[in-house]
Amino acid sequence: MTRSHLPILLAATSLLAPATTQQTTGAQQPATAPGAFTALFDGESLDGWFGMSTEDPRALLAMTAEQRAEKIAKSLPDIQAHWSVENGELVNDGHGLFLTTLRNYRDFELRLDYRTVAGADSGIYLRGIPQVQIWDFTEAGGKWKIGADKGSGGLWNNSEGAPGKDPLVLADKPFGEWNHFRVRMIGSYVTVWLNDHLVVKDAVMENYFDRTQPVPVEGPIQLQTHGGEIRWRDVYLREIGAAEANRYLRELGSPDLEPVFDGKSFAGWAGPTDNYQIEAGGVLLCKPGTGGTIHTEETYRDFEADLEILLPPGGNNGLAIRYPGQGDTAYLGMCELQVLDNTADKYAKLDPRQYHGSAYGMVAARRGYQRPVGEWNFQRVTVRGMNIRVELNGFEILDADLGAVSEFMGGHPHPGLANERGSFGFAGHGDPVRFRNVRIRALD
Repeated sequence: MTRSHLPILLAATSLLAPATTQQTTGAQQPATAPGAFTALFDGESLDGWFGMSTEDPRALLAMTAEQRAEKIAKSLPDIQAHWSVENGELVNDGHGLFLTTLRNYRDFELRLDYRTVAGADSGIYLRGIPQVQIWDFTEAGGKWKIGADKGSGGLWNNSEGAPGKDPLVLADKPFGEWNHFRVRMIGSYVTVWLNDHLVVKDAVMENYFDRTQPVPVEGPIQLQTHGGEIRWRDVYLREIGAAEANRYLRELGSPDLEPVFDGKSFAGWAGPTDNYQIEAGGVLLCKPGTGGTIHTEETYRDFEADLEILLPPGGNNGLAIRYPGQGDTAYLGMCELQVLDNTADKYAKLDPRQYHGSAYGMVAARRGYQRPVGEWNFQRVTVRGMNIRVELNGFEILDADLGAVSEFMGGHPHPGLANERGSFGFAGHGDPVRFRNVRIRALD
């Protein structure tokens, strides 16, 4: 039997480097690592990990490199006391800090095996958010009153009755046997398979630390320890890129969504279409230095739309909502949903109601959920009456009743706010912003 502990000193680069998706784990790659997966645990050491409890990952992300290095170093004695490696397995004695990846992850697929004992309670934190539940599912475990009878794999910290809170089926194996998890997280959406059984399907994971906000866009993986020995092995992770994530998010939409831009012509569109051009792959591009609002000939009352958006550095455009066919949609339409590169220095001092996804001049959207400039973003918009909801890359960034707005940016009135019907379109502002895969369905 081999047994090892985390070395006293980690490499300086591991301690001091910020947690980004470019940082390496330092873990060796076993020959058994499947396909595009990376081993988070090398089978021999705890390289690539440190210790942390249930803590808001936003605080970790806000730390300087020096503060983070200090936090990591302070966690090592606790990790040494409670975590070890035996015969290629991670072993925790049921106590101490949770094993936490040095790296942060965005969208990913995680695979791992675990084996625990009667009476134990554990879980997996995704981007530092609790948790995919692991526990004693038997009556003798004493937790049937809080859902243990339904088994492991649920998003236990979701609100009572929320999707994903309870697993769809009981899939745990008897104590002494290894269980296998497959967990996919894209945006706020989580799907979990336990022992090849689907136990959570496309459920929004709630932010345990602030339920008014979506989960963070990135964060660490944590293996929780809680009251009994647990062993882990074959811990693999595959990062999911924008193209795959967008395909998944698109498939979440209603099957009734229909394309309103055919990718080849401006059939069904009106307005200054000469200011836009169609590129290979069905991409609609606003010509640099031009603009104006192009819009569907069809009008809509309540509707759902989804599309992909590619912003150039400093890019600015907008989605026209219930547009009357002329004038500035920000004021004469129900609203303009801002399309903007939030990271551009020239926009650093805007009114919050001018950033991406905001109902321009009326209600500010949450920031921090755009993909890096140069990657396609997926956006879904739902309009019902005066309510407008915006989801960006799987995160809800706006959910507002525009009828309740009483303060407008600059005191400027919005006479189109009460429009009951209008077109959908793009409000070009002179920048080469690109759109594709534009779909709509009426909800009337």
